[in-house]
Formats: sequence, C-alpha cells, structure tokens
Amino acid sequence: MKRPSRLSRLRERLSTRDQPFDGWLVVAALSLMLIGWVMVTSASSEVAASLTGNPWYFSIRHAIFLVVALGAAAFALRVPLAWWKVNGPLLLLLGIGLLVLVLLVGREINGSKRWISIPGVPFNLQASEVAKFCLIVYVAGYLERFLPQVRRELGAFLRPLLVVGIMALLLIRAPDYGAAVVMIACVMGMLLMAGAPWGRFVVLLGAVGLLGFYVAIAEPYRLARITSFADPWADQFASGYQLTQALIAFGRGSWLGMGLGNSVQKLFYLPEAHTDFVFAVLAEELGLFGAVGVIGLFALLVWRAMAVGRRAELARLPFAAYLSYGIALVIGAQAFINIAVSSGMLPTKGLTLPLLSYGGSSLLVSAVMMALLLRADIETRQAVRRASPAAPRSSGAPGRPNPQPEGVAK
Repeated sequence: MKRPSRLSRLRERLSTRDQPFDGWLVVAALSLMLIGWVMVTSASSEVAASLTGNPWYFSIRHAIFLVVALGAAAFALRVPLAWWKVNGPLLLLLGIGLLVLVLLVGREINGSKRWISIPGVPFNLQASEVAKFCLIVYVAGYLERFLPQVRRELGAFLRPLLVVGIMALLLIRAPDYGAAVVMIACVMGMLLMAGAPWGRFVVLLGAVGLLGFYVAIAEPYRLARITSFADPWADQFASGYQLTQALIAFGRGSWLGMGLGNSVQKLFYLPEAHTDFVFAVLAEELGLFGAVGVIGLFALLVWRAMAVGRRAELARLPFAAYLSYGIALVIGAQAFINIAVSSGMLPTKGLTLPLLSYGGSSLLVSAVMMALLLRADIETRQAVRRASPAAPRSSGAPGRPNPQPEGVAK
C-alpha cells in the first residue's frame, strides 16, 4: 500500500473538514482585527496627542469598537440564516432609508455627507457600510427565490441591478463614489456566481464603464484625483500630496520596515494615516514582508469565504452560498481598492480597509459579516452531516451505507 506523501499529510493535518467550523476563517479575521488595533495605535498616536492631549485616544476608542463589534458578531452568530433570508427586503429598505437620511441630515466631513450622528452614541454611523451589508443579504435571498429566472430571463437578471443602481445614485449624491463601485462590483459578481449568461456582463460592463467615466470627470475634484494619480509628483504639494506621502512611506519601509512605531509619515505628513491610509503606515513600519503578510491574510479570508459558499452550494443551501460569495466579494474588493489606492495603483478613494482601519461602522459591519460567514459554514456542515449518515440504513443493501445524496460535498 502506497504511503501518503508529506504534502498530503500536511494537507490533511491543516484541513478543517471534520471540525464544526472553518478555523482558518476565524484565524484570518481575528488576526486582521488584532493587527488593525496595533497599527491604529501606532499611526494615530501623534495626531491624537495633538488633537486631544492623549496619545492613546484613538487606540482606546478603537479597542471599544473592537469589543462592541465582537459582541455584535457573537449575537449575529446565534441568529439562524433563515431569519436574515426572510427579512432581506426589510433590510434593503433600511439600507436605502439610511442613504436617503444621510443626504438630509448627514454630517458633512471633507465635502462628503457619509455619516449620521446618533444622539447618545459616541460615534457616527456610516450609512454606506450598513447599506452594503443589507444589499448583500437581500440579493442572496433574491437569487435563492429566482435563480432559474435569473439564468434565463433578462428581466429577473436586471432587477437586482436596478436596486443597486438606485443605491449607487444615492451614494454618488453624497458623494461616496468608492462605496458605489464596491456595491456594483459585488452585485455583478454575485450574479456571475449564480450562473447568469456571460454575454449580459459584456454589455453591462460597457455601460457601467461609460457611466463611471462620466461620473469621474463630472466633478473637478474627481478629475483632479485622476490626473494626480497619473503623475502625483507633478503637483506633489496640492492634488498629489496624499499619494506622494503614501509612496514615500512605502519607499521608506523597504524590505523589513522601520520598526513598529517608527513611522515618519504619520507625523502629520500623511493625511488620514490611521483610517484610509493605514496600510501605507503598516508598509513603512513592517516593510514589504509585513505588507505581504497582511495581503496574505486577506487572501486567506476571501479564499475560505469562497470555500464556505461552494460547500453551501453543493449542499443545496443557495442562500448561504450566495451570502458567502457576496461577503467574500465585498471584503476582497474593498481591501483591493484600499491597498491599490495606498500604493498608487488606483485614484484616491475614501474607502476603509476592512477589519483593519479605524472606524466604528466599518469594523462593526465587517465583524457581523464574518459572523454570518461562520454561521453559514456551521449550518452547511450540519446539513451535510445529516444528509450523509455514517451508519448503514435499512433502505440500503445489507452491510453497505447509502450513497451520498447528489450534490452534497464529500
């Protein structure tokens, strides 16, 4: 009998197939949260000392956000996916209502209305973060109900795009162009994972590309961001200032970094160092190896989320499958855009780095998404175990177990 190779033994040892949930998913999410707290503390100390006199101000607030987010995630983990599926339309109305409300009474910061101040709550609610989560839950439920029609009929394919189009228009009015891009990409990805015909996406991508080009040049500040992205050093003290400071941080980091807490760019050179550009500070302090390690954690998280969705799809749990796909797509897209902006591969967008940047709304919603992923994984594994009994049943031949039901993952 051939002995298993070292690679197969290692793969078996690292496998979570026989566990109640995917431990790698939990490890990736918690690692990113912990790294985020450390980097927010490092990146914000000088700014916090200047603004409040307490260098630990943002660190303490972020720690409170972490505790609240983990508590919300623990609560969401106990809620069955059936509840989310039934209440998907109500959640969608909540998301759209928040996007309308933020335009009416939202707090304007840096020219954008993205936050709602809640009396008695020590942080502002970012409406786009909640709306993004509500949209994923709704589209996952929609795909479960109308999956055959989405694959065959153009009208069923376009309805979720109409919904995300309405939300994108509200976001552009804010303006929050980055969140609109993430939502559109997420819904299109979910439709593609559902098996919608490829030809429709070619036409749709062309239309979205033309619309995106018009929106990008419609406002002078957006056009300035694009031109400064192409050559930030041409106007490095005005429109290209933020990107050039981020690139300097990457250059100073080199291979091994300057050491934790030793960033120079966070000393009032790089704006938004602990929020949108925390990855640049991370690259400066931890170097290329640290930056690649964080990217690897995001890749691991997205890969395991996709694996959860695939297992759910094989187990014939479409809501859990498309919910997992949607969360994987939105986390992956937002992380990619944030890192690409920080490193100069994309024009500047005001998007946080999920699970890592400073911000209560982003951290809270991201933690709840992780809880729903974990819940989907747990329910899928339970369904597979119920459908695949180890012991023989009376309906099968004596001494032989029943064959595994079609479509159930082994």
